Amino acid sequence: MTGPRARGLILAVALIALLADGGCGKKGPPVVPERRLPAAPAELSGTVEADSIVVSWTIPRTRVDGTPLRDVAVLRLYRRVEAPGEPARSAMVSRGEVVGWDELAQIKPDAPAPAVITGNAVRWVDRKNLRFDTRYMYVATVIDSTGRSSAPSARVPVVYLAAPQPPRAVAAVPGEREVRLTWQPPSGLIDGGPPRGELGYIVLRGADADGPLVPVMSEPVTDTAHTDTGLQNETTYRYVVRAVRKEGAAAAYGEPSAVATATPVDRTPPAPPTQLIAVPSESAVRLTWMASRADDVAAYAVYRAAGGGPYVRIATTTALNTVYTDRDVKRGERYRYAVTALDRARTPNESARSDETDVTIP
Repeated sequence: MTGPRARGLILAVALIALLADGGCGKKGPPVVPERRLPAAPAELSGTVEADSIVVSWTIPRTRVDGTPLRDVAVLRLYRRVEAPGEPARSAMVSRGEVVGWDELAQIKPDAPAPAVITGNAVRWVDRKNLRFDTRYMYVATVIDSTGRSSAPSARVPVVYLAAPQPPRAVAAVPGEREVRLTWQPPSGLIDGGPPRGELGYIVLRGADADGPLVPVMSEPVTDTAHTDTGLQNETTYRYVVRAVRKEGAAAAYGEPSAVATATPVDRTPPAPPTQLIAVPSESAVRLTWMASRADDVAAYAVYRAAGGGPYVRIATTTALNTVYTDRDVKRGERYRYAVTALDRARTPNESARSDETDVTIP
């Protein structure tokens, strides 16, 4: 075939080939739509906190093909009840929704309340129609600005146990660089029943009036006492205790107890001064000594005894001063002297006395 019809057919075939190769001067295979979907949310977890289930997860920052995901529009959280012995139901997305699951929340990153988003982490508190001793299953998805949904996250089961009531009579007794805590077990569970299951306790501590409360140990303790060590003296610490109930792999954390406070105190006296020397004259006695080797000395106290009488403190000096002149003396009298060190504690600790020295005023 020749002529205009042949040339037209050749041009049409060339155009089809060009479009199949990418068209518009761009080469390479077309992108499969599924490869551009957002990656699924990760690190989904759920814990029973008093009368709620707290669900947490992380927002994906990539798509399934590894390219950045910068246009997260909506975060979705789903829940379903699984009856005992019921086969696990898979989570599948159809038309942007997880089929057969109840949607709990649609969370917009720019206005997440009542959810809380911190960095890449999402936190949702579920209190919707919860029933004790029921097993709930959770999954999460993410939707981009074009409406494309990720696959569901991994499924997370949570058994909603009745949490214990707060521990009672929490007491904090300060020591040196430590606080000893004691408490009584909770009187029951929040469902009104008696305590049951395995009970443990988590101690949380905050420094000063507004320091955040953080756990002081990595695992709950089963005892109703704990000594918190390695603290700073003269710092006030706040404490609360939470009870945790365990039934097999399930756990429920109760509300915190009332706050107890304590301020560790320095109870170790400094080392005494040494090499006390007294040099008398007709109207005074000049005292000198070697400083205490302790590094927290704030002052020195000077003691004097007349004849065989008792020691009486007659003066204090700053820690920088290791010299004192006693001018309240009488000629012919015999005096004994000793010096002690005082530290910087709120209630200063006093060292033992230095070696005694005695003089007679000429």
